[in-house]
Amino acid sequence: MSDELAAMVSQARRKIVGTKQTLKALEREEAVMVLLAGDADEKISAPVEALAADKGIEIAHVETMSSLGRICGIKVKAAAAAIIEF
Repeated sequence: MSDELAAMVSQARRKIVGTKQTLKALEREEAVMVLLAGDADEKISAPVEALAADKGIEIAHVETMSSLGRICGIKVKAAAAAIIEF
């Protein structure tokens, strides 16, 4: 993940962290970008990736769940996150 993308995510006005919340944001068509951790279980990440692709939402891949959590400003790992507003 580039430093530019990390800065963009950390400075986003509104973001949602977590697979269930990300799926809900995609279903409500609120998400403008989705972030997925590369080491997340495919059972978890595949539905998010499929729905984002179906809705035409940009998908950014982050190496690990730990780094995604850190970028989103939480102290735990995260498999998925969505940017609602930059």
